[in-house]
Amino acid sequence: MINAAIVGCNGKMGYFVAQALSENKNAQTLFGVDAYGESKFDFPVYKSFDEAQQKPGVIIDFSNPAALDGMLSYAIANSVPCVICTTGYSAGQIEKIREASKKIAVFYSGNMSLGINLLIALSKQAAKVLGDSFDIEIVEKHHNLKVDAPSGTALMIADAISGVLENEPQYVYDRHAYRKKRSKNEIGIHSVRGGTIVGEHEVIFAGHDEVVTLTHQAQSKEVFAAGAVNAAVFLASQKPGMYDMTAMLSSVM
Repeated sequence: MINAAIVGCNGKMGYFVAQALSENKNAQTLFGVDAYGESKFDFPVYKSFDEAQQKPGVIIDFSNPAALDGMLSYAIANSVPCVICTTGYSAGQIEKIREASKKIAVFYSGNMSLGINLLIALSKQAAKVLGDSFDIEIVEKHHNLKVDAPSGTALMIADAISGVLENEPQYVYDRHAYRKKRSKNEIGIHSVRGGTIVGEHEVIFAGHDEVVTLTHQAQSKEVFAAGAVNAAVFLASQKPGMYDMTAMLSSVM
């Protein structure tokens, strides 16, 4: 049985992770870490890792970029693997995550859904086939409380597509300041925020007289929590290094 610590346990995603852990036969929650420090669960909740009196087998992080330094310091000092699901990190913070992976196992993904990772694989294949003859646009939609834009998942999709194109594309996030026609060497990335949309991602390949569209819709946040718990079970037995959904799926296929 794997004992997990949930960072951001009082948040919406933290609640779903705790629920997913309670339903998993291979893992359970040892304690939570949340800046509010209020416990509404049957496990202890600490304001920081400095207060923790138990050592978890793995950390699952669905919190805020501000919590990264404290979490990584604790994880490295205690050799605890980390499943990092938080988005909105700066380039410097992502580099810290990569450096940490040299000492501990780190599962880092902007989206824990199996379906979205299939969408990414299909988008890469489409880009290989369609190449530079089709314009590529990505549209992501989320609820009105989401802070970062574009979503980490949209950037994951763009990076995956970019990796298979012959020429590295330019990411264009906003066209209102442009007074010129679209360049072929672009991937447009557009954000929509409204209502309670859990998460929708659409990849558009627009060619001459034809359009290919790939779409994924997350209808509940529970899919991300379940994916994070599965990642935690997988990561607990791994050596130091960077892991993602592709690595986890490969291990069971």
